[in-house]
Amino acid sequence: MAGKQQPGAETRDRLIDAAAETLRTEGYAGTSARTIAKTAGVNSALVFYHFGGVDPLLLAALDRSSEQRMTAYREAVAKAGNLEELAEVATDIYRADIEGGHITLFTELVGASIARPDLREEIVKRAEPWIEFVEQTLDRVIGGSPLAKLLPPRDLAYAAITFYLGVNLFTHLDADRTRTEALFSLAGRVAPRAKLLTLRLPRRRETPS
Repeated sequence: MAGKQQPGAETRDRLIDAAAETLRTEGYAGTSARTIAKTAGVNSALVFYHFGGVDPLLLAALDRSSEQRMTAYREAVAKAGNLEELAEVATDIYRADIEGGHITLFTELVGASIARPDLREEIVKRAEPWIEFVEQTLDRVIGGSPLAKLLPPRDLAYAAITFYLGVNLFTHLDADRTRTEALFSLAGRVAPRAKLLTLRLPRRRETPS
């Protein structure tokens, strides 16, 4: 029947969903082929058959989550035309990531990668598209302005990713999120004050030779 998934593809999808759920609820230390398979309702040998191991499966779960979030982010930031609006969007994104569990998924793998160089390489590789996305967004909003001269979008992109990662990790310690929310509130107050720095510089007129 057209549109019906093949059994192998369906099993892969179930394992990816189960891996994400297990990592969010049990953490990396409590995630294994057995616990993932139990959540998926399949034999644990299928984890190795389809993905070759637990870490590749967890990376596949991160890839799916990241793809979904990237789509949502692109739509959200496209509506932001200045730093103030961008700060508002960033706050909404953070809250959505908390509620959707993406932050937990990401931070668990980042934490695990500290002791696993092979996993760290994969995480770093997956961070690059996000850095490029943030750079492109900032270049659209502040490109050609004094602020961009002072703080190039590429450098700001690195800072934004570092900040986001730090906030993600700190969220685990900030149970009621008051401190984390205060950071985004601060960004919202600072953004309007940076308005003059985001005005585009006039193009230089070429002098005739």
